[in-house]
Parts: sequence; C-alpha cells; structure tokens
Amino acid sequence: MKNLLKITLLITAIILFNSCKKEETLTEETNQNKFPEIKAKLDKMYFNTTNLEKIDFELPDGTTQEMFLVEDDIMFSREQIQNMTQPENYDNLENNRQYRTWNLVNPGTINIIGYTGGSYGLSSKERTALQWAINNYNRLNLSIRFNLTFGTNYSSKDMVVYHNPNGSGSGGSAGFPSNGKPNKYVQIYGLNSYDTNVVEHVLTHEIGHSVGFRHTDWFSRQSCGQNANEGTGSDGAVHIPGTPTGFDATSIMVACFGPNEDGEFNANDITALNYLY
Repeated sequence: MKNLLKITLLITAIILFNSCKKEETLTEETNQNKFPEIKAKLDKMYFNTTNLEKIDFELPDGTTQEMFLVEDDIMFSREQIQNMTQPENYDNLENNRQYRTWNLVNPGTINIIGYTGGSYGLSSKERTALQWAINNYNRLNLSIRFNLTFGTNYSSKDMVVYHNPNGSGSGGSAGFPSNGKPNKYVQIYGLNSYDTNVVEHVLTHEIGHSVGFRHTDWFSRQSCGQNANEGTGSDGAVHIPGTPTGFDATSIMVACFGPNEDGEFNANDITALNYLY
C-alpha cells in the first residue's frame, strides 16, 4: 500500500515543469487592447494577469471551448470571469495565507470517469495513475468520495479526466468548483515519458484544484523557481488552519512538479483535506 504520509519533491535549478497549457500568450499590449474587459476584471479580483492566456480548451470529443488560463493551470470561461464578485469584507482578506478557494464541493459522491476513447483516451499508465490518485482521496474517508469508472459516456458524470494529444509541454489543467459542484474537465498532456508516480502526482494535484484547493505556493511560485504572486482572486486564497503559511515544498499542491514525484499527499495535505471535507 502506498504511504500517504511520505512525499519527496525534487526541486532543481535545472529541471522544473509547469502544469500548464500554452497556446496563445497574451502580451501586455494584447492584454490591454484585445481583451481589456477580461484583464480589467481579473486585475480587480487581484489575479496576477502577467501570464494571462486565451486558449482553445480541448474537450474529450475533440471540440474546443474558449477559456482563459491563469496561474498556469487554472481555467476560467469568459462567463465565469464576467460573473466574478468579491465576497463580503474581501479587501481585508488579500493577505490570507495549505490554501483553498471560497468555493468548495458539497458532501457526497463525485462520479468521475477516466476517458478511454480515441486519441483523447487515457493510456494504460494514465489509467493506473488515475486509480492511484482516486485512492489517495478515498482512503482518507472524507465527506466527499469519488466513484471512478472508465469509458466514453461522460456527459452525466461530475468529472471527466482525459488526455489532450495536442497539449504543449507537460502537465495538466483544471478549474475550481462552482455551485457546490466540482470542476468537470481535467486534462493532462505530455506525461508519456514520466513514470506512473509522476502522472499520479499531476492528477491528484488537478483533482485538488477541482475540489477547491489553490497552489500551496500561490504567493511565490517558489516551486517553479520564481518569485511571483498569483494573486488571491475572487476565488480566494484562504489559509487552512493547522497547515503552514509559508512554503511547503513537499505538498501535492505546489505549482510546479519535478521528475521524481511519488504522487502522495504529505501530512499537511491530509490535514487540509480532513479540515475541509
């Protein structure tokens, strides 16, 4: 049985991998001129828009949906951005420092499917990694529980995990919960050369976003070798009691991953999950 309390994160100055999809990078000029209403709204919500990107987010059936990428692996639709509102007393919360969003998932069973169709289907290794990732959550006996199946009929499912054959780089992307429901679409890409534990790490991380977790190092992106604040955003970066407020290098939710991940929660990840769910 895999050890939940042990995780080793290799952070080197030579190899670091972003969990992101980059297609159309918006320069500062295009941020200002081409999508001024999007940038203005995200700026107002205290998101860092330096690396704001508009992408064609690919769905499992091969169709695309316009999405905006922030924080390197979080997706928002135009409608979601336009409907963002600040919570009460928001101005006093910007400096809150594991971290969660304001939006969480209602207790109960989450029906999640690993997509197996065509070029968007998960490989054998990715299916195994997804099963391991789901086991990470279910063995904690939380108030949310995942019911994992594999197949192609995903329309009625709460979440679908699939491989994007056209993804750039290596990693994954997801969104945050809304209306008590988890983010539905989780995609991964460029992970064929990594072992199953690394794929497990990426999947556990993206599912973490989908149930309401922010990057543990949102305030610095230190795991990426950066010094950049992602911003709290209207979704919030709310410190979870009992977890560190500083850099937690072994958390499953750090922004960037290395080639030797073991895919497991650390003790602070488990504390955070048990506090919320």
